[in-house]
Amino acid sequence: SHPPLCPTGIKCGGVLSAPSGNFSSPNFPGLYPYETECTWLIVVAEGSSVLLSFSHFELEYHDACAYDYLQVYNGATRDQGNLLGTFCGHSPPPPFSSAWHVMAVVFRSDRHVAKHGFAAAYRKDACGGQLTGLSGEITSPRYPESYPNDAECRWSIGGAGGGGPLTLVFADFQMEGGQGCSFDYVALFDGPTVTAPRLGRYCGSTRPPRTVSSTPHLLIVFKSDFNIGGRGFKAHFYSAGECQEVFTAIKGNFSSPQYPSFYPNNLKCQWSIHLPMGYRVKVFFLDMELEGRSSLTGGCDYDHLSAFDGGTENVSLLGQWCGRETLAPVTSRSNQLLLVLHTDRNTAKRGFSIAYVGVVPMNVSCTRTDFHIQIPVQSLAQLERNRIYLGTPSCAARVVGRSFKIHTRFDTCGTESQRRNNTSVIVSTLYIDFSAGDQEDIHRYEVQCEPKRKEALVTLIAGPDPSRLSQAENLVDAQQWEGEAVDVHESKSQDTSDIVFISICILAGLLMVIAVVGLVLL
Repeated sequence: SHPPLCPTGIKCGGVLSAPSGNFSSPNFPGLYPYETECTWLIVVAEGSSVLLSFSHFELEYHDACAYDYLQVYNGATRDQGNLLGTFCGHSPPPPFSSAWHVMAVVFRSDRHVAKHGFAAAYRKDACGGQLTGLSGEITSPRYPESYPNDAECRWSIGGAGGGGPLTLVFADFQMEGGQGCSFDYVALFDGPTVTAPRLGRYCGSTRPPRTVSSTPHLLIVFKSDFNIGGRGFKAHFYSAGECQEVFTAIKGNFSSPQYPSFYPNNLKCQWSIHLPMGYRVKVFFLDMELEGRSSLTGGCDYDHLSAFDGGTENVSLLGQWCGRETLAPVTSRSNQLLLVLHTDRNTAKRGFSIAYVGVVPMNVSCTRTDFHIQIPVQSLAQLERNRIYLGTPSCAARVVGRSFKIHTRFDTCGTESQRRNNTSVIVSTLYIDFSAGDQEDIHRYEVQCEPKRKEALVTLIAGPDPSRLSQAENLVDAQQWEGEAVDVHESKSQDTSDIVFISICILAGLLMVIAVVGLVLL
């Protein structure tokens, strides 16, 4: 039999609000009609989740599912940040568990080749299912109320497209205890099935440790016996790589998941920058477009990017941003900086691209005739002394004790005199060469001295990729270092020639006093 050419009167789609139900493609189990589009919106009680499964699935096949397809959304449709997957052919989608109480399914057919379609079922508050987002939340049934007896749930996490390891962190955990966790327990497996290596089995009131899989799949099994329950658990998962990264290199770049395409919804991603002691972290926002501010509060209540002055979210907040803004660089006060991206259930945007650079700790001072530069060896432990030089490679640093030192007169090492703000200053360039192999990576700092006041200033003038950033932009703002001695800073030094002159004057004065006293006594 052939499907109708003009599907007039075909009823499909709609809102499904019962606690459970079934739906299927038009004419199922017959051939579905051509040129049809149907949308089912599943809405259950607030605070519940939806488990969606497919008992039959047969659509026209295409490598990219460009002809006939079925799409599953974790929330309202047409928001690409909520798309869990697009499916066609003969392989049914896996069971999906929603992150909240709304889920949508879209079916579309073109004008050629019809198949038998699909049959699906859903139910609310079922535990377990397939979770494919880059991040998400899992709770035991009825959490935070006591979980039911004789329950068994399996959550299979993976297939998000990122392909990286998965991290699982328990925010709350309280279950029946017992020797060997033989009554109620949560078991974690390093793969999609229970035949994979077991990562742990937990019960009682102690939160399980942070767990990282070695594969792009993680299976979580929850089981309760016939009596004695508990509050259960709440856990967060996220995909390493796109959504969870730690940087220790002196400079680097990263971006939001799937950038410059729309980022997913329901994310909590963290990027931690941890540099050697003494360094500071300077972050540059190359591009940013997130969901905009709330029209009610004017705040970043929906999607936002936050920067913390340290390694955790408990430390000082350096800033929180949303919308489409051109942002000034942000600098940490220590050697660590944490960036956290939160996205909500809808309205995804392009995201962000960021570059960072570590500002090398150094002490720069000057006299009326000389520059003195000192850098702790441990800050540049991997570098030979000839990789650190002022003006020209012939003016390389010396190793003195635990420091690289450069002591040079103003008439050497490419130093020149300039007038700035009607003041005569001496200027040179300090080069720190981090290059490795064919990869050139030279950081440049402008070193400046005002001889009359014997005040020195150092400013980072090239760090991140110059093609992405204007080299004219000073990456270290001089005023930021006032009164702070942790890093690059202004310092004053007394010219030794002045000290000698003053000493001679004092000595001459003493001799004159002695002579006068001698004459009086005589």
